[in-house]
Amino acid sequence: MESFYDLTFEGVNYSMEGFPEGEFESCTFKNCIFSEVNLSHRTFMECEFHDCDFTGVKLGDTAFKDVKFVESKLLGVDFSSCNPFLLEMGFDRCVMNLTSFYQLNLKGTFFSNCSLEEVDFVETNLTEARFVDCNLALAQFDQTNLEKADFRTSINFSINPLNNRMAKAIFSREGLIGLLDPFDIKVEG
Repeated sequence: MESFYDLTFEGVNYSMEGFPEGEFESCTFKNCIFSEVNLSHRTFMECEFHDCDFTGVKLGDTAFKDVKFVESKLLGVDFSSCNPFLLEMGFDRCVMNLTSFYQLNLKGTFFSNCSLEEVDFVETNLTEARFVDCNLALAQFDQTNLEKADFRTSINFSINPLNNRMAKAIFSREGLIGLLDPFDIKVEG
């Protein structure tokens, strides 16, 4: 297996060229297209992806260890098939609609200014996760650990407190309505 260390890849369309097998450590990918690419069995450690397109990428046993995604498109990505060992990711200004994090341990994960519409967080550990200015319209939370998670500046979430662990989770006063949605209660004024 080939190893790549401290390299920058810029403007590459891996959908056309294919993506090399191997381990990538401290690498930066800028303006690259990974759409529909099979990234199975690759390892990314301390890597950053800026302005990349991951629409429909395949992630069978892919390892993401301390990886940052910035201003990237991750539509329909199934992260639940990633290698869970030392999984650590952060997302800044990403479009992640229809993505799945089913049953993953995302403790302490940082989501900033992300579109997370219809994302699957079912049975995910989001303890101490921070959702800063995120849109969570139709995101699914069921049997999810949201203890100490921070939703203060995020919008459009609907979370049933009876079906999720939520001790010490933080919400804004306006965000409390998202906790009442599952009960079909109307709040006026």
